[in-house]
Amino acid sequence: MSGRIVHFEIPFDDGDRAHSFYEQAFGWSLNRIPDMGYTMVSTGPVSEEGIPTEPGFINGGMLSLEYAPSSGPIVVIDVTDLDAALAKVVELGAETVVERTEVGEMGWSAYFRDPEGNVMGLWQSANPG
Repeated sequence: MSGRIVHFEIPFDDGDRAHSFYEQAFGWSLNRIPDMGYTMVSTGPVSEEGIPTEPGFINGGMLSLEYAPSSGPIVVIDVTDLDAALAKVVELGAETVVERTEVGEMGWSAYFRDPEGNVMGLWQSANPG
C-alpha cells in the first residue's frame, strides 16, 4: 500500500459554474468526459497520458453532486490492494460508502467514511508502476 494521495475530486451542483470558476481562478485544464459524467482536472503540465510531468502536484476530477459519494471534496489514496485496504480501514472503524468499482481500463476505486465522518477514496491502478 503506497498511501500516497494521488487524486482529488470536487463535487458540484452547477457544472458550468464550477468549471468556469476553477478554470478562471487557477488556470486548471478541464477535460469533460460526458459518457462518464465526469471531468478530468489537470492542475499542471501533463504527458499525453495525463500523468503529471513535474513533481509536486496532483490532478483530479469533478462530478455532479448527484453522483458524488460526498458533498465535500475528497482526497484519493493510492493502494496496491484495494480489497485489503478497504478491509483494513473498516477494521479500524471506517464504513464503506462505495464498494470496489471498475473505472474503465484504468483501475478500481472505492470510498469509505473514516471514524471522523470524512469521505475518502481509494485507488488501485490496473497498471501499477
